[in-house]
Amino acid sequence: MSELRWNPTAREWVSTASHRQERPLMPSEWCPFCPGSGRVPEHYDVWIYPNDFPAFTVPAAPPAVVGDELYKVRPSLGKCDVVLYHPNHHTSLPQLPIAHITLLVRLWRKRWQELGEMPGIRYALIFENKGAVTGVTMPHPHGQIYAFPLIPPRVAQELVAAREYRRRKGRCVFCDVLRRERKEARRVVAENADFTAFIPFYARWPYEVHVYPRRHLGTLAEFRPSEEAALAEMLKWVTLKYDHLFQMPFPYMMVLHQAPPGKKFPEYHFHVEFYPPHRSKEKLKYLASVETGGGIFLNDSLAEEKAPELQSSPPVSREELLQL
Repeated sequence: MSELRWNPTAREWVSTASHRQERPLMPSEWCPFCPGSGRVPEHYDVWIYPNDFPAFTVPAAPPAVVGDELYKVRPSLGKCDVVLYHPNHHTSLPQLPIAHITLLVRLWRKRWQELGEMPGIRYALIFENKGAVTGVTMPHPHGQIYAFPLIPPRVAQELVAAREYRRRKGRCVFCDVLRRERKEARRVVAENADFTAFIPFYARWPYEVHVYPRRHLGTLAEFRPSEEAALAEMLKWVTLKYDHLFQMPFPYMMVLHQAPPGKKFPEYHFHVEFYPPHRSKEKLKYLASVETGGGIFLNDSLAEEKAPELQSSPPVSREELLQL
């Protein structure tokens, strides 16, 4: 049973999906995402797989309870896709060739456009959870796309901030952040002709990395073919640096932030955000009371200290990256 329940104290919707308790947890004997499972093609490069335990569906199921003026309820209209990165069960994003990751970027773009044209869909969130500590339940390399009947609160907050900044300054706040980071360079981790990766001045996680396009773009739909390949290159570069930092498969949450589909949001700027839960090889950054209850992140590190660690983690140069 899935539905959206309104929290009137915070003015936000909460998704309830009790059937997701039945999801398999890191199965070792059988994987539905592998060729031979009968659930996917025998041969594929990247693939969209409908989530077996979706929190959002079309058509949406009727809510389990009847809402009222205080406790509003609405159906969980939407789609939940699993995006399979590769048929090889034992690979990961940083191990894939740049040309293959480019196929992934193009699949993201195609599916994002399809979902944005569906009636009732206001946003499609592309993301990846990597590593058991982020809550992954299937070990096969994959990400996900959730299509919502609403704009997620974090993106909505960014839209409001970007609109207000543009009203006051006449400029894009994201472009100003990018210019500042490139000018100071202390927090830049990697860059190519089209993208810059950096630990932001206001990072909440010790090794949080944001990837910004140099050109002002709102969504994947505006990408040139060269920018699709350049983003693929940057994603491989950042994730390789993560893996080499502590010489282990580095867990992270990766989220693509883009403008909602179907409307013009000239103030918004596409970017990718990585949230790695490790603050050292042995220690995790937990979202405890201040973060979860108060909404204020406590980062026990400085971006200016952590960025050099990632800068010096292989591959250091683009030339070195392209040889991998």
